[in-house]
Amino acid sequence: MFALVDKSDNSITRMLNGNRGITLGDLQYPRAIYTLWTEAERNAINIYEVTIDESKRKDVKYYINTNITYSFDGTNATGSYGDATARAHADTLYTAEDEEDGLGTEDDVKREGLKTKLIREVKSNAAYELSKTDWYITRKSEKNTAIPSAITTHRDAVRSKQAAMETAITNASDTPALETLYTYTTDSDGVQSRPLGELPTLE
Repeated sequence: MFALVDKSDNSITRMLNGNRGITLGDLQYPRAIYTLWTEAERNAINIYEVTIDESKRKDVKYYINTNITYSFDGTNATGSYGDATARAHADTLYTAEDEEDGLGTEDDVKREGLKTKLIREVKSNAAYELSKTDWYITRKSEKNTAIPSAITTHRDAVRSKQAAMETAITNASDTPALETLYTYTTDSDGVQSRPLGELPTLE
């Protein structure tokens, strides 16, 4: 992305995608100026490549990022994010006033928070893992064939880990704490892991 600037007041007058030519005054410039010209040549006609500063951009799963704000300091054109807003970690409930206004029943969920969504995801993943061995249960019911102990152990481990993961999510104090649960780190042996852990899978 590029910016056409006015150096008289260091303002950006137009944002350019670099996919078409441009007319400046009486002169027409082809699209090739964005690919074949040097940066200095573009700067000479007041077109600057924009550098995006993503230092304040955060994971959209947990935060709402601001729109990018563009600026020119006389030398560089920059696009930057403002402070991100954390998504609600807990459910928002209807209030008594909402009920009076006919918007919903008091204490019912108005908007789901991250905890509800993440716990539902854990439940879904656990159900999928268990579904891989459900046929053993069906066979036991229909044919009275014993379920291998390894399968029983695995299914118990899945349920146990599911419960632990749901508890960890429930106990997270805020949105940054939830994000931390899901953030992978690498130890000295090169092994990646996250505080939330993983559901067991069959080898």
